[in-house]
Amino acid sequence: MFGLGGGEMAVVFLIILLVFGPSQIPKMARGLGQAMREFRKAQREINDELTRDEPPPAAKPTENKPTQ
Repeated sequence: MFGLGGGEMAVVFLIILLVFGPSQIPKMARGLGQAMREFRKAQREINDELTRDEPPPAAKPTENKPTQ
């Protein structure tokens, strides 16, 4: 993940734990999860909007009236 090994990831996690404290990490993880969910939802909606096939507009029938 991001070119980091297991030891490097442990050091990063330890620093995050020291900076934010153990009570804040679940809140941060929950917020990150919700943000990722919203991002994926918006991405899916945009993709659906771009790939949606819209029917062509209906043509009005022309009336053939005799000219005098």
